[in-house]
Amino acid sequence: MTCPHAAAAGTPVVVDPMVRDLDGETARIRAAGPLARVELLGVPAWAVTRHADARRLLVDPRLVKDLNAWDLWTSGAVTHAWPLIGMVDAGRSMFTVDGEEHRRLRTKTSQALTPRRLEAIRPDIEKFTAELLDALEEGGRDGAVVDLKAVFAQPLPMRVVGMLMGVDPEANTMLTRQYKKFFSMLTPQEERLALLAELDVFYTDLVRAKTALPTDDLTSGLILADEGGEPLTEEEVVGNLKAMVAAGHETTIGLVLNAVRALLSHPDQLRKVLAGEVSWETVIEETLRFDTPTTHLLMRFATEDVEVGGGVIAKGEGVVISYRAIGRDPEQHGPDADAFDITRPTPIRHMTFGHGPHICPGAALSRIEAGIALPALFARFPDLALAVPDAELRNLPVMTQNDLESFPVRLHG
Repeated sequence: MTCPHAAAAGTPVVVDPMVRDLDGETARIRAAGPLARVELLGVPAWAVTRHADARRLLVDPRLVKDLNAWDLWTSGAVTHAWPLIGMVDAGRSMFTVDGEEHRRLRTKTSQALTPRRLEAIRPDIEKFTAELLDALEEGGRDGAVVDLKAVFAQPLPMRVVGMLMGVDPEANTMLTRQYKKFFSMLTPQEERLALLAELDVFYTDLVRAKTALPTDDLTSGLILADEGGEPLTEEEVVGNLKAMVAAGHETTIGLVLNAVRALLSHPDQLRKVLAGEVSWETVIEETLRFDTPTTHLLMRFATEDVEVGGGVIAKGEGVVISYRAIGRDPEQHGPDADAFDITRPTPIRHMTFGHGPHICPGAALSRIEAGIALPALFARFPDLALAVPDAELRNLPVMTQNDLESFPVRLHG
């Protein structure tokens, strides 16, 4: 797709759908300025690259989620043929509305995803972790190479989110496969739209079953959470679940793998962690800053002109929050912002999970999962080592997530 506005405002940084050079692309977007012109599969947008600007814009009511505020959509220049439209037009949920409607939908989710519920499932996460570590050990016997992603980092968050929703564990494999296809730029758009329809059917059936027979799970909580106003509709519960599973399990996969990758690439820092000199919490926060699980968050639209870093997001234009560039902003994190360093002298204040009303509701869950998985992994396999040079690790063709194809390791060096 080629939009008529693509040549406006200078030469844009073309975001590579194959994600062949994520570090280089991040540097190019940052170098383009606080407000960088980017092109997403032929569609122009602005990318915010500075921490301070993003913090301000994420609470600016002039930037909205309403697709009808986007000139390229209302003019017909962008249609459902655009492969990324499913990330922007994802159905009605707390992720796609603003203001009072967002507060209503988010409140219901918060009632279902409470700290009490998260703490209550900690033993289950520990149990799942131990079972997956057993499977990892079995796969890596006698020095065999085993894929840390496929055997450990990927199934763990899907098991957890599936349990939270009250999904039959047998559905986890299907959900993993469907979301992988949805995010991949190799999936034809016709197939992507079809699988979205299949997911809608799956979640609708789940919601109807839980409506008829509620249990102590997140889905039932969303259905029954009716305090403080109008209860959620079936469409709203389905939309929230669909988006929460996508964001929840993908984020945790990236967090776990990126933390392991960074530590194996910095053995001196790994030694400090294993010796108890630096906490796993610090490792998690530095990983979230340095190698964000989400590269770009799509998309908000300007309802009037918005000035940013000497530039202007014009009314009707789209803006992307480029979290990976923001996490490496030297104005926020110092001149060594491109370095992984768990011994940073200042607190690691990042915005990887967002800021303001739309901050990720699953942030606490992701941190709990990583806080259990990472120390357990290295306690079992302190000599864990990459089985290929780090430079040979490849990203999946996913434009919004920092997701590796595989992570081959040897468990005992």
